[in-house]
Amino acid sequence: MVMSKEDRKLDIMLWVVAIGFFMQTLDSTIVNTALPSIAKSLNVSPMNMESVVFSYSLMVAMMTPASGWLADKIGTQIVYLFAVSIFSIGSFLCAISDNLTFLVCSRVIQGFGGSMLLPVGRLAIMRNFPNEKFLPAISFMAVPGLIGPLLGPTLGGWLSEDFSWHLIFLINVPFGVLGIIATLLYMPNNSIPVHRFDVEGCLLVSCAMAASTVALGGSDMGISVWACVSFGVLFVASTAAYILWSFKTPHPLFDLSMFRIRSFSIGISGNLFARIGINAMPYLLPILFQTGMMYSPGRAGMMMLPQATAAILVKRPATPLIRHFGYRNVLIVNTILVGTTMAMFSVVSADVSLWVVCALSFVMGAVNSIQFTAMNTYTLADLPQDVASGGNCMLSMMQMLGMTIGVVIAGLILSLSGSFAFTFMVMGCITLLSTSIFWNAK
Repeated sequence: MVMSKEDRKLDIMLWVVAIGFFMQTLDSTIVNTALPSIAKSLNVSPMNMESVVFSYSLMVAMMTPASGWLADKIGTQIVYLFAVSIFSIGSFLCAISDNLTFLVCSRVIQGFGGSMLLPVGRLAIMRNFPNEKFLPAISFMAVPGLIGPLLGPTLGGWLSEDFSWHLIFLINVPFGVLGIIATLLYMPNNSIPVHRFDVEGCLLVSCAMAASTVALGGSDMGISVWACVSFGVLFVASTAAYILWSFKTPHPLFDLSMFRIRSFSIGISGNLFARIGINAMPYLLPILFQTGMMYSPGRAGMMMLPQATAAILVKRPATPLIRHFGYRNVLIVNTILVGTTMAMFSVVSADVSLWVVCALSFVMGAVNSIQFTAMNTYTLADLPQDVASGGNCMLSMMQMLGMTIGVVIAGLILSLSGSFAFTFMVMGCITLLSTSIFWNAK
């Protein structure tokens, strides 16, 4: 069957969005293992490098809420083009940084661009792919979201150890240039009439997202416990204030009436709680392989390949699987499989056969790919066009929040118990509990 010109443009646009998503998720973790090398190069203590990670995460958290309105107002192509350009410029500035202050400022620029890559890219897919192609398109997008966080820590360690830490950031530049060209050629500039920008609501939501980021990750950055608790209180207060504000203002940033849509409310809550366990795995596995099993960074990276391979192989059968069995059945059964597979990593140790570890990793990649595809499409499928951008941004925020909570809980359990086996069991059980949310799906 000959592909039409329009279908070819959509396929290329999908690749552009997927690569942008991969760049964003990769950069959220790639710096972590390279921090000692960067600190040595910049002549600063490794203990002072937390701001390099934190500045990026904080900017992504603060800027994501406004991205949907901007895309509606200016157009998806223009905003996505701006996002890729700023992200690439920030990456280049990070690579040429010669002191810590310059690097942190560059990470802020990079995070500003990165905050819009996922929500605006996914909104472009929602606006341009017909209903019958939306599910396979989101299935395709699930892959980079899986691979980026898995490869990030190991790739960062390998590049900084065998080559130079500058390459961690420079690798984004050629992809960014290609992304700019492809966006200009293949992404339509969809825009819709919008009301006045809800400045007050955006400030409240951005404050809540920033406060949650500091409250959950601040202890690892040297922030005191009481300060983290204070930011937690600020998160609750800002969230409550926004809810009250949204009922008062005629055109809120996020129309909370979206939660009357059953698939959206179930999908958002399911995404948040399921990802708490799932997103702990990219954090736990590199540590397990490198400290628990004494693998080199290169070998630890190779151990991530079965997951990445499975995620790619499963993306095609995921669509007919969901269409045949329905969202509810797939989400219930697959969430049980995800939680069980996570718990099975509790048996992994230096004494376990390499083939067993690879098999578990392969299964983990397969069920995660199906899970992300089903959760994301179920959440967004029934949203009307006038609230699609807001719902899409909220999904991105919940994904980010779930990832942060998952890493914090996994790190806390691991530090308190000192046991990888116990940590994997607990995180697997948390994921299993989210099955109760999907039980109400239709």
